[in-house]
Amino acid sequence: MIKLHENGAFFVNGALCENGPVSKEEGKKGTIAYSILESHNTSGNMEKLQIKFDKLTSHDITFVGIIQTARASGLEKFPIPYVLTNCHNSLCAVGGTINEDDHMFGLTCAKKYGGIYVPPHQAVIHQFAREMLAEGGKMILGSDSHTRYGALGTMAMGEGGPELVKQLLSRTYDINCPEVVAVYMTGTPKPGVGPQDVALAIIGAVFKNGYVKNKVMEFVGPGVANLSADFRIGVDVMTTETTCLSSIWQTDDKIEEFYAIHGRAGDYKKLDPKDGAYYDGVIEVNLSEIDPMIAMPFHPSNTYTIDEVNANLKDILADVEKKALVSLDGQVEYSLQDKVIDGKLYVEQGVIAGCAGGGFENICAAADILEGKSIGSDAFTLNVYPASMPVYMEIIKNGAAAKLMQTGAVLKTAFCGPCFGAGDTPSNNAFSIRHSTRNFPNREGSKLQNGQIASVALMDARSIAATAANKGFLTSATKQIEADTLKTYKYHYDSSIYANRVFDSKGVADKNQEIQFGPNIKDWPKMGALPENLLLKVVSVIHDPVTTTDELIPSGETSSFRSNPLGLAEFTLSRKDPNYVGLAKEIKKCEDIRMEGGHPCEVNDEVKPAMSVIKTKFADANHTNTGFGSTIFAVKPGDGSAREQAASCQKVLGGWANIANEYATKRYRSNLINWGMLPFIINEDHEKLPFENKQYIFVPDVRNAVIEKRDVIKAYAVGNDSLTEFDLTLGELTDDEREIILKGCLINYYKG
Repeated sequence: MIKLHENGAFFVNGALCENGPVSKEEGKKGTIAYSILESHNTSGNMEKLQIKFDKLTSHDITFVGIIQTARASGLEKFPIPYVLTNCHNSLCAVGGTINEDDHMFGLTCAKKYGGIYVPPHQAVIHQFAREMLAEGGKMILGSDSHTRYGALGTMAMGEGGPELVKQLLSRTYDINCPEVVAVYMTGTPKPGVGPQDVALAIIGAVFKNGYVKNKVMEFVGPGVANLSADFRIGVDVMTTETTCLSSIWQTDDKIEEFYAIHGRAGDYKKLDPKDGAYYDGVIEVNLSEIDPMIAMPFHPSNTYTIDEVNANLKDILADVEKKALVSLDGQVEYSLQDKVIDGKLYVEQGVIAGCAGGGFENICAAADILEGKSIGSDAFTLNVYPASMPVYMEIIKNGAAAKLMQTGAVLKTAFCGPCFGAGDTPSNNAFSIRHSTRNFPNREGSKLQNGQIASVALMDARSIAATAANKGFLTSATKQIEADTLKTYKYHYDSSIYANRVFDSKGVADKNQEIQFGPNIKDWPKMGALPENLLLKVVSVIHDPVTTTDELIPSGETSSFRSNPLGLAEFTLSRKDPNYVGLAKEIKKCEDIRMEGGHPCEVNDEVKPAMSVIKTKFADANHTNTGFGSTIFAVKPGDGSAREQAASCQKVLGGWANIANEYATKRYRSNLINWGMLPFIINEDHEKLPFENKQYIFVPDVRNAVIEKRDVIKAYAVGNDSLTEFDLTLGELTDDEREIILKGCLINYYKG
């Protein structure tokens, strides 16, 4: 089904081989990814890339902070097309006026700076990008982690907001040239197997071993031609869950047809690797061998076949419950085994939604499977969210919408809420199956701090429909359908919806336009430069194997506060470590007093004895040359969303650093750097750290260490009467990244 190669391979005459017609170094230049990166690189050095993107896109829980940062840094006009969609904070009953205030901020900024504004419920961010923005051989940067349009020949990347700010200020995206891994496809999917099944099979094979971490996945091979454009899109969007940097696919007549259907035939470009292209790794995918898959709670990589789960219910459910003890920290009781009824697994909810599930073919397939059936009148519910209004209109015209509604399913408008916990929150202890992108703890909207827990398993729309046809009992689509169940539908795109509702400035800025602010929209607080020394209080220690951005700053209803840096910060780590905010605020008071010329000992009784111990070795350390703040330790933080707030919330609460064994994604580490936080690495085993929670760490001469590019930075755990020395590293930093850290944040860097 999935095979990972230990070594790289050449691509010759459409097949993989160990030896090629050129050297590996020359062969690397033959990948599709290399050609696109080369055409967008401004550095003149393909080892150290400085990328300028063609287009940008953001949604309504990111664009306010991005534009506010850019405005504070001198923004006058959007230099390239920038699309502001409104698909996350779409429920304007949540938080009073603040969500719609953000939307009006976006509309007026699109007018003032020359952007494009997509109103709420018209399209989820990535579907609009597929329909209106993607172009063959181009690059798009988005402030959402699932920014992936590789199936359409567009190399796209999801990053934190500050990276978009750099593009808005005509700066560059600076990275080392990434390795490229071939995803070599053969075969044809079985009837009933959908894109989510293929995606989950790949994620399950590569996530835990980091096979594609920060690399580009390039989809090639004869199997690609056997997949429709919609199918490829559904696999492609899920590549984010592998922790790869980006993705790109071979293109062909099916992709050419996609562009033609959407009235953009000229944006198609034929893309193929050159003969003799060399890949740094290979993932072989035999599409014919993939069965319907399920990712059990609480990660997309926790994968099984549905048949495997049904055949081994007791063992697999017990294993999920055991893993949940780690993910949930024992805060609530969690059980799945009580969902077993007469030997079958019962689920309470099905959802087909968003950038992964809400596509035309997924919904039509679900309608075919459910035609003439009923989802029943018990606890099980089924909600379907078409990814855009054009898709919605087409399923109304072709009858798929009616088929679904007749079963008892509910159709809703384009909205990302079910994916991040702002819509369709299940009842306590309920189990939901979803064709969406993630199933992290509380991602469905439940709140551990309130004693609530529900959970999500990821599945393809086809098997969700098969389960719905069986009134909520887990069913593989291949076990449900007959040979002729799934039909082929022609998609007819109607551009009039966007023409009538989307504001497009055509790149013309109106400098006289006033920006409309709401009372929740706040400027970023003032942030100071990195001091000579740092005294850090450890305010949270997290031993989970991976810490998601959802755990660092919860999604769901808290998203409404993302236009208010201090308001949102109150939720930092609230579901993982409720003590974090109070502890961080307490040590931040010391820095606030110091910045005003006072003495931190006046507000914190712990600081004076800690400084006394420090002075036994560092006599010159004092409150004039030493900054006071907080840090957290996590084994591997930053998996999941690109949201910059996972870092910025720590910063506005006085965070100066993270300490980790490694960082789950490049984008989270970049967010730390762009908010002036030190991305420390410690090689000590997380069970044997030289410090503990609530202990102080002194980092002397840290400013010079950053300036001098020291490989190792000495730090000291402050005891009652002694200092324990240990080593920290920062990893590779560009000169600009070092300067951002020294200045204290990206805003300060641009102010000079």
